[in-house]
Amino acid sequence: MQESRPVIMDIGEIMSILPHRYPFLLVDRVVEYEPGKRIVGLKNVTINEPFFPGHFPGHPIMPGVLIIEGMAQVGGILAYQASDDEVKKKVCYFASIDNAKFRKPVRPGDQLLIEMTATACKRGIWCFHGRATVDGKVVAQADLKATFAAMDRQ
Repeated sequence: MQESRPVIMDIGEIMSILPHRYPFLLVDRVVEYEPGKRIVGLKNVTINEPFFPGHFPGHPIMPGVLIIEGMAQVGGILAYQASDDEVKKKVCYFASIDNAKFRKPVRPGDQLLIEMTATACKRGIWCFHGRATVDGKVVAQADLKATFAAMDRQ
């Protein structure tokens, strides 16, 4: 049985920060937070996820690129919270990914914990090391960069 974790930031607060919505919002809550340094987000993975029917029929696993996207979203929350009011008027964009590794599959029923640690912030570019775990075992890791820019309206 998975342990209950304290809620530092609920889905309403997350949605006030991130522009993502269903089916692309990949963070259910924030359970740990050290301002400007570290954050842990939680994603409850359910069989109702829209990607499972096609990835893969009879053997559902969460796509690795979506685990990385979840990392980017959690990192974006950390960067947003550490930013000034002028930056908070902008959107956090995923800028790069390096050293991505996938260790174990993530399946329906898993609780994905995404830990993002800020490693640098220079000239508005945030650098993070991310690690995703299920039941204490690393399922994915990567180094990500993100930056803020005005959202283009079309």
